[in-house]
Amino acid sequence: MGGIDVRDYDLDTLRNQVAVVLQKNVLFSGTIRENLRWGDKDATDEELEHACRLACADEFINQFPDGYDTHIEQGGANLSGGQKQRLCIARALLKKPKILILDDSTSAVDTRTDAKIRKAMREYIPETTKIIIAQRTASVEDADRIIVMDRGSIINIGSHKQLMAESEIYREIHISQNKAGDQLEAE
Repeated sequence: MGGIDVRDYDLDTLRNQVAVVLQKNVLFSGTIRENLRWGDKDATDEELEHACRLACADEFINQFPDGYDTHIEQGGANLSGGQKQRLCIARALLKKPKILILDDSTSAVDTRTDAKIRKAMREYIPETTKIIIAQRTASVEDADRIIVMDRGSIINIGSHKQLMAESEIYREIHISQNKAGDQLEAE
């Protein structure tokens, strides 16, 4: 990381440079503001709001009567899966990590929101290395390098364009996902 072997880093320093957003996220009992500050305890209200705009979380936060002071139940039981994911993405953005690992972290949001979040990440933290684990090909189309796995083995590596031309599995998944989206829009 940054030209230095990660084994040479102090473990706390290394951990502070990495953020992880999982499909099943961890939120604790407290306010939205308190949960967000887990990413950066010193973040200003303006920074919290900016990160939430980037993660498309402001859309639902502003609908709550108490806004950022809305109480979250243990584990985020009073939020939808997509709301939890967006809050955890905002929290990770506040950290401004050198490495951001997104493990199917937008699976509970629609493809339009997913695209807005990815665009915001590209623009807000362009120097951050992003590792995106996803089921949706749309979530990785803009990646520099996509690794296609099947049953735990790497079967192809390339850009979206290369994989569409060379990887039967990737191409089939991409086509089937886009047909499903086309059918939903037609209905």
